[in-house]
Amino acid sequence: MNLSPRHLIKLLEENGFIFKRSKGSHRLYYNPINNKTAIVPFHGGRDLKKGTFLAILRQAGIDKNETE
Repeated sequence: MNLSPRHLIKLLEENGFIFKRSKGSHRLYYNPINNKTAIVPFHGGRDLKKGTFLAILRQAGIDKNETE
Protein backbone atom coordinates (compact mmCIF):
# COMPACT_ATOMS: atom_id res chain seq x y z
CA MET A 1 0.00 0.00 0.00
CA ASN A 2 1.37 3.38 -1.05
CA LEU A 3 1.19 5.67 2.00
CA SER A 4 2.69 8.81 0.47
CA PRO A 5 0.83 12.11 0.84
CA ARG A 6 1.06 12.61 -2.94
CA HIS A 7 -0.86 9.37 -3.50
CA LEU A 8 -3.50 10.41 -0.95
CA ILE A 9 -3.91 13.79 -2.66
CA LYS A 10 -4.31 12.04 -6.02
CA LEU A 11 -7.08 9.84 -4.53
CA LEU A 12 -8.83 12.86 -3.06
CA GLU A 13 -8.72 14.77 -6.35
CA GLU A 14 -10.07 11.75 -8.25
CA ASN A 15 -13.04 11.78 -5.85
CA GLY A 16 -13.96 15.43 -6.39
CA PHE A 17 -11.81 17.19 -3.77
CA ILE A 18 -10.16 20.47 -4.71
CA PHE A 19 -7.22 22.23 -3.10
CA LYS A 20 -8.52 25.02 -0.87
CA ARG A 21 -5.52 26.32 1.09
CA SER A 22 -2.29 25.45 2.82
CA LYS A 23 -0.86 26.43 6.17
CA GLY A 24 2.55 25.23 7.22
CA SER A 25 2.92 21.56 6.34
CA HIS A 26 -0.81 20.80 6.07
CA ARG A 27 -2.96 21.04 2.95
CA LEU A 28 -6.72 21.44 3.10
CA TYR A 29 -8.88 19.82 0.41
CA TYR A 30 -12.61 20.45 0.06
CA ASN A 31 -15.37 18.58 -1.78
CA PRO A 32 -18.23 20.97 -2.66
CA ILE A 33 -20.55 18.12 -3.65
CA ASN A 34 -20.72 16.36 -0.28
CA ASN A 35 -19.41 19.32 1.78
CA LYS A 36 -16.51 17.35 3.30
CA THR A 37 -13.05 18.58 4.18
CA ALA A 38 -9.83 16.56 4.35
CA ILE A 39 -6.58 17.84 5.87
CA VAL A 40 -3.45 16.16 4.54
CA PRO A 41 -0.16 16.48 6.46
CA PHE A 42 2.60 16.99 3.91
CA HIS A 43 6.04 16.67 5.48
CA GLY A 44 8.35 16.50 2.50
CA GLY A 45 9.00 12.99 1.25
CA ARG A 46 7.94 11.19 4.44
CA ASP A 47 5.14 8.65 4.20
CA LEU A 48 2.08 8.87 6.41
CA LYS A 49 1.41 6.28 9.08
CA LYS A 50 -1.12 3.68 7.97
CA GLY A 51 -3.69 4.70 10.59
CA THR A 52 -3.45 8.36 9.61
CA PHE A 53 -3.81 7.52 5.92
CA LEU A 54 -6.88 5.36 6.53
CA ALA A 55 -8.44 7.91 8.92
CA ILE A 56 -8.19 10.66 6.30
CA LEU A 57 -9.80 8.36 3.71
CA ARG A 58 -12.60 7.51 6.15
CA GLN A 59 -13.24 11.18 6.95
CA ALA A 60 -13.36 11.95 3.23
CA GLY A 61 -15.91 9.18 2.67
CA ILE A 62 -13.65 7.11 0.41
CA ASP A 63 -13.70 3.31 0.73
CA LYS A 64 -10.20 1.94 1.40
CA ASN A 65 -10.85 -1.00 -0.95
CA GLU A 66 -11.21 1.42 -3.89
CA THR A 67 -7.65 2.68 -3.44
CA GLU A 68 -5.87 -0.44 -4.68
